[in-house]
Amino acid sequence: MVRNRPDPIISILNGPNLNMLGTRQPELYGTETLADIEAACRTHGASLGLAVEFSQTNMEGELVTRIQQCRGHAAGIIINAGAYTHTSVAILDALLAAEVPAIEVHLSNIHQRDSFRHHSYVAKAAKGMICGLGSHGYILALDALARLIKGNAEA
Repeated sequence: MVRNRPDPIISILNGPNLNMLGTRQPELYGTETLADIEAACRTHGASLGLAVEFSQTNMEGELVTRIQQCRGHAAGIIINAGAYTHTSVAILDALLAAEVPAIEVHLSNIHQRDSFRHHSYVAKAAKGMICGLGSHGYILALDALARLIKGNAEA
């Protein structure tokens, strides 16, 4: 079968301190780097027929801008907003305005951590949340978005 349209784009967005993976609290976050996670996501995304865009920023406003850029461009968002998960109404608003399905990912189980981490503004806009499964959560999120996109294409 000849494909005449490009693969759907999945934008994987990472928030503050995730650039420190592999060195920051490896007992909590593991020893994989963000580059390791990106490589795994690109490989798995390609196997699903998805194009992966991957980025990280420590700045809330930049993360909001990247979310906004997904509207009309990406078929879905995977977001690990880091600590902004628990504090940012701006990220919630951007996710709602993007009007594409989003999956929230956390390397650690946020519900087993400090009580202030139990609340997620991102969850209000996300189709689902994957937490506590380390970097494999990103792979599961790609699987979930592939299914959601396929379902939307058949509708």
